[in-house]
Amino acid sequence: MNRIYFDHISANPIHPKVKEVLVDFIKSDCFGNPLSQHSVGDEATEALERAREKTARLIGAKPDEIVFTSGGTESNNLAIKGVAFAKAKRGKHIISSSIEHQSVARTLRVLMKMGYQVTAVPVDKDGLVNPKDVEKAIRDDTILITIMHANNEIGTIEPIADIGKIARERKIPFHTDAVVSCGNIPVNVEELGVDLLSMAANQFYGPSGVGALYIKDGTEIVPILDGGTQENGKRAGTQNLIGIVGMGEAAELALIEMDERMKYLNRLKKALIERISTIEDVYINGNPELTIPGLVSFSVAYVEGESMTIMLDEKGIAVSVRSACASGSLRASHVLIAIGRDYATAQGTLIFSFGIENTIEQIDEAFETLKKTIDFLRSMSPLYKKK
Repeated sequence: MNRIYFDHISANPIHPKVKEVLVDFIKSDCFGNPLSQHSVGDEATEALERAREKTARLIGAKPDEIVFTSGGTESNNLAIKGVAFAKAKRGKHIISSSIEHQSVARTLRVLMKMGYQVTAVPVDKDGLVNPKDVEKAIRDDTILITIMHANNEIGTIEPIADIGKIARERKIPFHTDAVVSCGNIPVNVEELGVDLLSMAANQFYGPSGVGALYIKDGTEIVPILDGGTQENGKRAGTQNLIGIVGMGEAAELALIEMDERMKYLNRLKKALIERISTIEDVYINGNPELTIPGLVSFSVAYVEGESMTIMLDEKGIAVSVRSACASGSLRASHVLIAIGRDYATAQGTLIFSFGIENTIEQIDEAFETLKKTIDFLRSMSPLYKKK
């Protein structure tokens, strides 16, 4: 059976050129610790800093503003907890949105148990945050604003630059979770006006288990890991040098190939939307214009998403029902509820996310299988009446 992989939002394959660089690096026998004060350590340091420069260029940052982490979750935790602890004497109020990734939402819940207060601003039916709502939520004791750049379930791109202007005028640290967007659409920290930005290598064809946090010079932050002085004292622990080298190469390739990738993935996206729009009682989620390439979220009335996923997988087609970090939960997605989907329709949601190796032919094959799957499941639904 030929497998069709349409779940790139959960994990991407490693880019072939990144694989080559990783194999060559492993063969080079560069295994030293960058903190070691000898020539073997110096070689490791050179590889580390080259990757840091490449990663910084991807987002228009300075190399010394990049802190390598184990991925998006750690980057989000470091940004939010690090600023919250650093600013605790000034205040304990944080502004976020109602559609954040679990690594942000759960971090905020932990802080609430420690006495912090969180205001979650709403979104509209397309998942967009209104910057005016953020401005209204600001209090004298507000110490951090954290709003994601692009949503991982519906793909909507938030007006981060507008929110960034508000944050800078009020001198409030501003963090954005850009894990989904970074490497997939243009991201420039100065244009966005952010002080902290989270990213993960596996979202732009780098290895899993490595990410980075951009921390603007002068931003107060407390490390959340105790230990050594790695990453300019902001993230203790020996660096994952192999992963970081892979991330640097993936970042460089993302800059080179971004325009081509975006055009191609948008073609695939348009093709799928045109096809599924022919099925009755199917609703596209997310903003029709302000959305990342290659991701389509849609809700199918009278059918459960889990059942569709299982049946599609049996035919060799891999898709998802929600964020991989929230999989296993029987509850409807908080993102879909926030944009106004009712619980029943939200439970019938699928996410198709494409990669550069996917084709129009694969979309045609997946659509035909999807259509048959929906017809079969609806035939067993006591609620569905064919029009």
